[in-house]
Amino acid sequence: MPARRSKSEKRDAVQPPRRDPYDLLGVSRNSTDQEIKCAYRKMALKYHPDKNANDPIAADMFKEVTFSYNILSDPDKRQQYDSAGFDAVELESQDLELDLSSLGAVNTMFAAIFSKLGVPIKTTVSATVLEEALNGAVTVHPLPLGQPISKKVEKQCAHFYSITITEEEARAGLVCRVQSPEKSKFKLLYFDQEENGGLNLALQEDSTKTGKVTSAGMFFLGFPVYRLDQANSLAATKDPDAAFFKKLDGFQQCEITELKPGMHVFAVYGDNFFKSASYTIQALCAAPFPEETNQLRAVESQILTKRAELSKFESEYREVLAQFTEMTNRYNQEMKEIDELLKQRNDIHALYTSGAPLHRIISKSKSRAPPKESKEDAKDKRGSRWDRVKKKKWYNIHLKVEKRKPCQ
Repeated sequence: MPARRSKSEKRDAVQPPRRDPYDLLGVSRNSTDQEIKCAYRKMALKYHPDKNANDPIAADMFKEVTFSYNILSDPDKRQQYDSAGFDAVELESQDLELDLSSLGAVNTMFAAIFSKLGVPIKTTVSATVLEEALNGAVTVHPLPLGQPISKKVEKQCAHFYSITITEEEARAGLVCRVQSPEKSKFKLLYFDQEENGGLNLALQEDSTKTGKVTSAGMFFLGFPVYRLDQANSLAATKDPDAAFFKKLDGFQQCEITELKPGMHVFAVYGDNFFKSASYTIQALCAAPFPEETNQLRAVESQILTKRAELSKFESEYREVLAQFTEMTNRYNQEMKEIDELLKQRNDIHALYTSGAPLHRIISKSKSRAPPKESKEDAKDKRGSRWDRVKKKKWYNIHLKVEKRKPCQ
């Protein structure tokens, strides 16, 4: 009789082996984050469920492409995979990106509830928006430098803006920032222009809460500028220490550091679950801000230094924390043993007496206690007392009862 296989063996037998993420996305192992993102977006757009309804092969391919991108887009998971393959990757902690436009009302409601509870929900730009941009079927509005524009964009929709800069402005640098006083969720997007007139998504910044507003910005200043990806793995948020030491892991260099003279296309994408997003977008030339530019470069350099120091500090902290935990456990154990020994000592002291020991006197007094009454005897006594009270009192008023003479 053949031996029974475990559930994991059955699952492995049914599921085909996973393909190499690099081969699946068509990139090399030395590819940059930008090259991986571009490859993923093209394949995700090709196999998206919205474009391939009732096609299970395309649905499986979309899941596999998304799974591969989730590994290669995370520096830790990519390093784990490069060193030991899929076995080293924590599959339970995969952070999937949701396309809210493809979710039903019920699933969107659950996603909104989890987001309110603090669970990080990563979302992606709608496939419809990306396809329309790639086909050049979007309306692009001009955005003059230094002139803010305030509007509302519907959920899972985008407003496109074009910014034209001169050669001098390109050398000085460009900053594009978006704010929402109503704390709406949105994405700031930057598109590369294709030869056929289409727009291909190149950069994406999710809005974050900064004080009383939500904001996002892109800085093209001619030197490496960094972005902070705050949507780390959910596993890190369960451990406060791990969350602290991984806080700067998402501090990564932006793929594009400078822009060429000419027209550039940005977009604001509404990322709210149910309602439109209010925003104000503004593009500025960095020439009037030399002091701020130098301060930004200096602060980000210090952050990079801190990130390197955190790695060393974590190992020291973990070692000291283990020693502290061991000492705390020993402290509690010693405390219990000392208290128990002192109690035994006091009990022995109490035995030195000319009379009977206290515990013996207590036991004898208990044995001499009067026997308990039975339930029937107690009931009879209660009944007799009640009869006497009933004859003497009626609502606490003493009544004198006389015998009436018989009628003649």
